[in-house]
Amino acid sequence: QVQLVESGGGLVQAGGSLRLSCAASGRTGSNYVMGWFRQAPGKEREFVATIRWSGSTTIYADSVKGRLTISRDNAKNTAYLQMNSLVPADTDGYYCEAAYTVFVPTTTRKDIYWGQGTKVTISS
Repeated sequence: QVQLVESGGGLVQAGGSLRLSCAASGRTGSNYVMGWFRQAPGKEREFVATIRWSGSTTIYADSVKGRLTISRDNAKNTAYLQMNSLVPADTDGYYCEAAYTVFVPTTTRKDIYWGQGTKVTISS
């Protein structure tokens, strides 16, 4: 079992920056993908960014390319989301995900863990 705890959210003016952290604990293992999603109350969760274990491959939503950067420090079991040039549309709860692919004899299984989120509010 894995626990994820996000931190670093807060209130910032448009054009400002924040750095979110996601610390994984428990039976974290290795070779898991980490990602960031965001979700407003009553809305669907939206993909933001994901990063492979090695850090060699990252994927971003078009809406955040060039402004948000995902990274990870595997020694600390922590992922980060550096948020620059923030705009009011970035206001959301931000959630961290850890995804494991489990191989079994006949198929594979995805084990996905979520944090409880950290609130980001961008004022205009």
